Amino acid sequence: MIRKIRKEDKNDYIEMAKSFYMSDAVDHNIPEKHIEDTFDELMRSDEYAMAYIMEYEGKTAGYALLAKTFSQEAGGMVLWVEELYVKPEYRCRGLGHEFFSYLENNLCSGVKRIRLETEESNKRAISFYKSMGFEYLPYQQMIKTL
Repeated sequence: MIRKIRKEDKNDYIEMAKSFYMSDAVDHNIPEKHIEDTFDELMRSDEYAMAYIMEYEGKTAGYALLAKTFSQEAGGMVLWVEELYVKPEYRCRGLGHEFFSYLENNLCSGVKRIRLETEESNKRAISFYKSMGFEYLPYQQMIKTL
C-alpha cells in the first residue's frame, strides 16, 4: 500500500532517510538536520515536496520523496523522484512497481515529465528504472551550494 506521509511517521522516515544516505545508492551523507527540516516541510505543505510511505503487510517498508518544479523544456510541471528507498527486507516484492503505478495514476495529472537521478554504480536501480520506461538525459548537472 502507498499512502501520504503522516506526523506519526517521523521516526520511521528519519531512520529510513538516514539508511538511504548511508547506502550505496548515494555518494555522500547529509546532516540529520536536513532530514528533519525536510520532514518539517512535508508536514507544513506539499507545495514544494511530498512524501509517501510504502507499506507491506501493514508494516512500513519504504518511502518516496518527491519534489515539484516547472520546466519550459518539458512543457510544464515536472515531478522529481528525489529519493526512493525500500528497506532491504522488503526489496524484490514489487513495491517499486507499485509506487510508480500509484504515482502515474494518482499524482501525475498535469505533469509532463517524471525525473530522477541515480548513481552510475547503482546498476540494480538503473535496470529497474529502465524497465519502468526511464531513459538517460544527455546532461551534466551542475550545482552551487549556498
